[in-house]
Amino acid sequence: MKDAPGLPQSLLVLGGTSEIALAVTRRLIARRTRTVWLAGRPSPALEAAAESLRVLGADARTVAFDALDPDSHEAVLGKVFAEGDIDMVLVAFGVLGDQARDEREPAAAVRVAQTNYTGAISAGLIAAGALQDQGHGSLVVLSSVAAERARRADFIYGSSKAGLDSFAQGLGDALHGTGVHVMVVRPGFVRTKSTYGRVEAPLSTTAEEVATAVELGLRRRSETVWVPGALRVVMAAVRHLPRGVFRRLPL
Repeated sequence: MKDAPGLPQSLLVLGGTSEIALAVTRRLIARRTRTVWLAGRPSPALEAAAESLRVLGADARTVAFDALDPDSHEAVLGKVFAEGDIDMVLVAFGVLGDQARDEREPAAAVRVAQTNYTGAISAGLIAAGALQDQGHGSLVVLSSVAAERARRADFIYGSSKAGLDSFAQGLGDALHGTGVHVMVVRPGFVRTKSTYGRVEAPLSTTAEEVATAVELGLRRRSETVWVPGALRVVMAAVRHLPRGVFRRLPL
């Protein structure tokens, strides 16, 4: 992948137990990817995820990574890049939080922001620098449609994703022309174990559909990917609704 856009041979996943990230990884392994690093908090789930990828033929390795410990990020990511070039870094960690609890407990709200936003700034900048040093690669950032406009139902989570989304867009502009490609992925409601029991929004999607969209975005060298694609038009309208109207919507 060094000299042409396309799918990665080597992949680093930040958030190695994410259902969406693993769906993306499986799809890329089926196409071209051979080496995968799963970065996350050490756990049986992380090791099981790596083993499931080995069964598919990948050289899957794990590395300890904590989004809430930015002081460790340079050493952790440096260890991975020291093993060889990484064609793609997928920033996939994050927490949904509990809106009602987080409003009552500001410390819990801060933890959501630190995980989804400040942790991603630290890891994203370090990964971007390593990709730039090697002269090629893609940085794919899992954002959310929630980043487009804060809703009463999840404005703490949404605001953290809005910060992440804006950061990733700016980072993409900063890296333009360096050989490093930044792609922001904005899924709608994704049906996974972590969203089980939550009220499902219109135009919901699955982890596998997100994976398909990521592959297509990489092939096209896209900067922004919506999943499903119809959300681009829907959110263009929602973004410009008067606040009084927006408040009354059952969102």
